[in-house]
Amino acid sequence: MKKGDIIVLPFPYTDLSRSKNRPAFVLIDRELDVTVAFISTQLKWREATDVLLQPTLANGLKRESLLCLSKFATIEKDLVLGLVGRIEPELFREVDEKLVQVLQIDLKS
Repeated sequence: MKKGDIIVLPFPYTDLSRSKNRPAFVLIDRELDVTVAFISTQLKWREATDVLLQPTLANGLKRESLLCLSKFATIEKDLVLGLVGRIEPELFREVDEKLVQVLQIDLKS
């Protein structure tokens, strides 16, 4: 796995009461765990830092989806159920720019 991969895993609800198998975007790949961002088909919840993803053969998504960069989690790799695809290289810059916004990183310092 590497940054940009779309995988399937049991993603926790925000209240941690349970989880649901869903696609997620790999942000960071480590030896034992992976940090991922939530992917949703609920377009009505779109935030300024979300990235709109169109379904393609490369990314493996079946429907137009939102990459929700403000909703991420670190999950043990053992929980990953499989690889769905990979986002197109032209989206990496947009993802990185929106991550800077989400994490409130001041690049001028």
